[in-house]
Amino acid sequence: MKGRSALTNKIDAEIHLLERHVTMLNTIVAHEPIGIIRLSELLGIPQHKVRYSLRILEQEGLILPSPEGAITTDRVQSFYHELTEILQKMDQTVNILRDSLEAQSAKSVKDK
Repeated sequence: MKGRSALTNKIDAEIHLLERHVTMLNTIVAHEPIGIIRLSELLGIPQHKVRYSLRILEQEGLILPSPEGAITTDRVQSFYHELTEILQKMDQTVNILRDSLEAQSAKSVKDK
């Protein structure tokens, strides 16, 4: 998006990438075993991006390749739990930051 800050671009991109990886993992859980072409069709994601996400999920120990397609490992549930905790902490941090910005904005308006 034009005019966006370098301070926020990276975090925005990383959140979107995490969203894609988690969406793909959820789809694998629901349809395993599943291949690249089917994942691409179901999610509307280009095959090269599916391959990248599969590589990341495999490196994390969340999926394994099989002749029929990707399958999940027993690590998935602990990953979901860990991610939920991380997202809760992030949510708290974001709320604190938002409150701080709103207070600063209100102060700026009041000072004018």
